[in-house]
Amino acid sequence: MSSTLPETGFVRLKQILGDPNSKPPVPPLIPVKKSCWWAGVKAGRFPQPVKLGPRVTAWRVEDIRALIASV
Repeated sequence: MSSTLPETGFVRLKQILGDPNSKPPVPPLIPVKKSCWWAGVKAGRFPQPVKLGPRVTAWRVEDIRALIASV
């Protein structure tokens, strides 16, 4: 599952939750809906995002790997 993650860097939400409409489809690393993901971020269950720009939000790969390992 986590083998599709890069070694370091950042991932966007579509890389985490998947995108069935892209070509080729991106499978989800964490199979939850977007609203559930944001509620989990707000509650502290999921990692906090990093703002890379005014309209760019991403998550550290290390945080996502730790989340997957803890499940």
